[in-house]
Amino acid sequence: MNWRPRLELWSEERIAADDLGDLAPEVVRQGWLGYAPAAEADIAAVEERLGLRLPPSYRSFLLTTDGWRHAGEFVWQMRDTTNLGWLRDLEPSWQSWADLVTEAPTGVPGDPFGRGLLISLHADVGVLFLDPGDRDENGEWAAYSVFSWAESPHRHPSFTALMQSLYQDFHRVLRPAGKTRDSWDLVVERARGEALSGNVDAAMAALEKAQEFGRPRTTVLRVQLQMFLATSSPYEASRLLSQLLSPESVPDGFFTGSLFTDEFLPCMFLQHEHKEPWYGSALDVVQILVTAGNDKGFERGRAVEEHRARVQQPGYRHTYGNPAFDTAVRQALADHRTDPAALWQALEAAMKHWQPRTPDHIAPVALLADPVLAYSLTPERGRALLSTPHDGAA
Repeated sequence: MNWRPRLELWSEERIAADDLGDLAPEVVRQGWLGYAPAAEADIAAVEERLGLRLPPSYRSFLLTTDGWRHAGEFVWQMRDTTNLGWLRDLEPSWQSWADLVTEAPTGVPGDPFGRGLLISLHADVGVLFLDPGDRDENGEWAAYSVFSWAESPHRHPSFTALMQSLYQDFHRVLRPAGKTRDSWDLVVERARGEALSGNVDAAMAALEKAQEFGRPRTTVLRVQLQMFLATSSPYEASRLLSQLLSPESVPDGFFTGSLFTDEFLPCMFLQHEHKEPWYGSALDVVQILVTAGNDKGFERGRAVEEHRARVQQPGYRHTYGNPAFDTAVRQALADHRTDPAALWQALEAAMKHWQPRTPDHIAPVALLADPVLAYSLTPERGRALLSTPHDGAA
């Protein structure tokens, strides 16, 4: 692992995102979140003290920087060769979390907390450690990130994978400008093109990776595809639609745009109407946000109320999209309402008429605001419809 270029980019992006001035002056002056490299003698001394040779990626990291600041936004300081030690000795209270491990690989018995090497120094009620009892064929140790506010300990296959996850956390929280953001925005745009071309799997794979870096378009794009690839249960619809309600997960202006008001919102109303009492709907979430005063400036509640008023107007009729597509869908419903297989085949044929409402519109979500269509949808039918190539002009 050549750590230096990767860590230099991390430093550059973190310093550029330091709007609050929370970085030490020497970090800004030097343009480096790290420290001077450890010497081979320093690492050899640590290995002798521990009685183990450190895993290759972590060893290489220490030879690049002996310690690190701001590993993600929840780990403020990592340990160096002078203060590395066992978790059981330095932070013994974390051993009670061992019962919550759900990702431990088979064939690796024992408690990773009891044998873990603590590598974090200061964090937001959390620790990072390496497990010498869980090694791969390259000698890498599994790595864990554990935070009291997280659901469970998170296992990573190596120190490199842990650092990549922390780097993604940094991007999700601060969304810094720079090469990384720009490269993932390009991935998202290409994924949009793949989706419009009918290459569903390629689009989903790219969007999943981009979402790890917090790019705001990815949630809007992924949910559209997932709504056609998931089961048709109201609970699943609620789970997907609720992902769209966080302002951090969507582009600016999303809640006032036609993709939300004319495509997603009608689906939210249908799902709310058919939900079971044991879970909340996406509309319930909006109501909670409005009641708590957490909707200021985001206009989710206003959009919901405007749609509710609209559907109560005499003569209101839900539209499925642009006029040619709307006409084709209505004809398909008139001809095949009682034959789901024939109905969805007709919808596939109708896709040649479909046009996106906005640049981020990649699937005819408004179809799923119709109960006949929503509850006759299967993942197979949804995939067939999404696989139909169509024009991407908005």
